[in-house]
Amino acid sequence: MTKQISLLALAATLALPAAAQQDPKAGKILDAVSAKYTALKSFQAGFTQTLENPAAKLKQNINGDVTVSGQKYHLKANGQEVLNDGKTTWTYLKNENEANVSETDPNNQDMSPAQMYSMYKKGYKYNYVKSLKDGGVTSDLIELTPEDRKNDVFKVQLIVGTADKAIHSVKTFKKNGTRTTFTLKNFKPNVPVSASTFAFDKAQYPGVKVVDLR
Repeated sequence: MTKQISLLALAATLALPAAAQQDPKAGKILDAVSAKYTALKSFQAGFTQTLENPAAKLKQNINGDVTVSGQKYHLKANGQEVLNDGKTTWTYLKNENEANVSETDPNNQDMSPAQMYSMYKKGYKYNYVKSLKDGGVTSDLIELTPEDRKNDVFKVQLIVGTADKAIHSVKTFKKNGTRTTFTLKNFKPNVPVSASTFAFDKAQYPGVKVVDLR
């Protein structure tokens, strides 16, 4: 994964929190969100990633699309493709015509698109903040705080549709001042997928250089 597609660095994988520390209203909403996405065989969505760091006067937008099935995903954005079949991750860089291959590490701090709807289960305290209008839709703002103080992410905000429990956006706040907002759009449930959707086919990329990092 390159630094540019930082939407995959939205959260850390940590220890399971104690239920007594959680906000029950937020937990009920998050459980409904998780159930909604877990029930789907697959989904596809466009996204906009906004990367900001006010102190560095940085603001960058990247548009792309992602297809997800269980823990598998295929992401395309800004001349890059990331494919994950649940065990192996391929990162293809179009400009270099190069593909990096690595093992999928469930303990890696980088969160995959397949984890957006379950990240709250892995070491976060969650709290209901408020109801708001997001794009004219009544929504709920929920804030997650990592229990591990060593995590470079100190806060994550999720905006979820009140009626349909759909994820509108995920925004992470890092200690270095960087803020990354991952906004979903054009959501399509249960799109056709196969094993080839999530595997890198070298034959489709003539002359590609494959760098095996495993």
